[in-house]
Amino acid sequence: MLDRGVEIKTPEQIDGMRKAGLVVGRTLELLRGHVRAGVSTAELDGIAEDHIRSSGATPSFLGYHGFPASICASVNDEVVHGIPGERVLADGDVVSIDCGAIVDGWHGDAAVTVPVGAVSDDLTELIRVTEESMWRGIAAAHLGGRVTDISHAIERYVRAQGRYGIVEDYTGHGIGSQMHQPPDVPNYGRAGKGPRLVEGLALAVEPMITTGTKDTDVLADDWTVVTTDGSRAAHFEHTFTITPQGTWVLTALDGGEAALGALGVPFGGR
Repeated sequence: MLDRGVEIKTPEQIDGMRKAGLVVGRTLELLRGHVRAGVSTAELDGIAEDHIRSSGATPSFLGYHGFPASICASVNDEVVHGIPGERVLADGDVVSIDCGAIVDGWHGDAAVTVPVGAVSDDLTELIRVTEESMWRGIAAAHLGGRVTDISHAIERYVRAQGRYGIVEDYTGHGIGSQMHQPPDVPNYGRAGKGPRLVEGLALAVEPMITTGTKDTDVLADDWTVVTTDGSRAAHFEHTFTITPQGTWVLTALDGGEAALGALGVPFGGR
């Protein structure tokens, strides 16, 4: 039985989410190409908003509970929800860019962490581990499984890579006609718990991994989440669903076919 509030979409509604997901995926690819030393996070936000609107979509984040921008740009020890502004990126930084878009009432949500210039080997590895843990989590999902199958796969992969902090205060989530819906998708835990994974359920999976502690604080702006020990953080996210044919990553430009195929997961896109 599904939890109350879990939204199940029709195939046509999932197709609508794919349209929003493609706007998000293309926006993030555009922003990735603009990340360099000397660029401010406000400039990245402006590029994102222009691209989202010119694609016939609406930014999900702008005005959401009062959030003042179209992307979250979280730098170095900022984990998530960083507000774009005058901060200028410098060589050696890492910046998480989180983006959402709405098309015809349906949401897409994804995030990438991008190095600025040359970064240290440990940060390169942090980024790799975080992204791969996301894919391992998505790959663990199958029809009839449970939400925490995803959580367990993320944690198991990260723990096997070294001493990293897995942020527990923030999780992935259901998504569809609203950006955040039940169920929560933690990035740690035992498999076999939570709602069943059924056709028409869409989830945003988003591991947040640090080089130090799992503990976080929120800055005085009431948005920006930082590590309590100042350690660096990385964050990746994709929105996906499961069809009878396999897994479909709605915010990946190729639907996730390449990454899923490398993990032996059937592709379920249309």
